[in-house]
Amino acid sequence: MSSHIQEENPIPRNHPPPDVVSPVTTTTATTKYHRLPMPRRIHRRGTNPLIWLVAIICTVIAIAVIIAGIVVFIGYIAIRPKVPFISVTYTHLDAFDYDRSGLLTTQVTIVIKWENENTRAHASFYDASFILGFHGTEIAKLVAEPFDVRKNSSLELAYTVTSTPIPLTPDQMMIVDMSLKQDFVTFELRGTARTRWRVGLLGSVKFWLHVDCKLHFIPSSFNSTGLYCSSRSK
Repeated sequence: MSSHIQEENPIPRNHPPPDVVSPVTTTTATTKYHRLPMPRRIHRRGTNPLIWLVAIICTVIAIAVIIAGIVVFIGYIAIRPKVPFISVTYTHLDAFDYDRSGLLTTQVTIVIKWENENTRAHASFYDASFILGFHGTEIAKLVAEPFDVRKNSSLELAYTVTSTPIPLTPDQMMIVDMSLKQDFVTFELRGTARTRWRVGLLGSVKFWLHVDCKLHFIPSSFNSTGLYCSSRSK
């Protein structure tokens, strides 16, 4: 019977004995110090005087515009300007002669009223020119010399328009025949005028006035009907 003796703390093979000290290699680390570059000094330059001058000028202009706007607004509220206008207040068909050869002779009386409702300013009217026509054919041109209308007042100008015999086209002849049968004839009045008036501190104000309307008549009585003609918006 064989016996096995177990050794305590066996020494592994291929290992030196405990009393043998392995040489230790010591490495000394050398630290290298790198010198950082010194920050450059930033030289701050002052603002260019020209830039300050431009800024001051812009500020002054902005303040002036604001003040002018306030003055204009206050002036508008205080004065409340109204645009002068023109209107046709009366028309009459004095003559409407048509023969079978296609010639038309007519005469129309037209009264145009020029109104200025501004209570603090006179108004001027000028460059007035209107065309009286019949279905595309010009009958006459109505003009007026420049004139003034006092504040809060009006002026009426009467025109008596007489045409020479007007040769009509076949289509116009048919229109005249139909108009006489229906006892209803239509003319056109178109034109423009200019007006100018002073509005307090706002200075002189100018406007174009436009007229484009129909003049309706009853040939049997020569009276007008359904008259409305004005440069003022409806």
